[in-house]
Amino acid sequence: MIHDHGWRAGPPKEPDVREEGATATKPRVERPKMWKVLLHNDDFTTMEFVIEVLMLVFRKSKVEATRIMLSVHSGGKGVAGVFTKEIAEAKAGQALDLARSRAYPLLVTTEPE
Repeated sequence: MIHDHGWRAGPPKEPDVREEGATATKPRVERPKMWKVLLHNDDFTTMEFVIEVLMLVFRKSKVEATRIMLSVHSGGKGVAGVFTKEIAEAKAGQALDLARSRAYPLLVTTEPE
């Protein structure tokens, strides 16, 4: 006959990871890779519209937006901003949507920094 004396084994105990002489270390967290959002020059998108995109989507001041637009105009492309990959892709998509809504062929790409 088996008697139940109210004794039950609980879940197994977690091993004590604090050993003699061991020091606690925090897990190493790596910074996410950053991505550039590039605006490319074309013969149809107006300079004013590029400035508008830079101010609306990328939150640039008028002075900074003008400087970036001139870089796009003279150098063929310019960096609108640097973000994590997800944000860069979202901002590029917003800029493209705005351009398409105004019938501009503005090319916006992302690339690793």
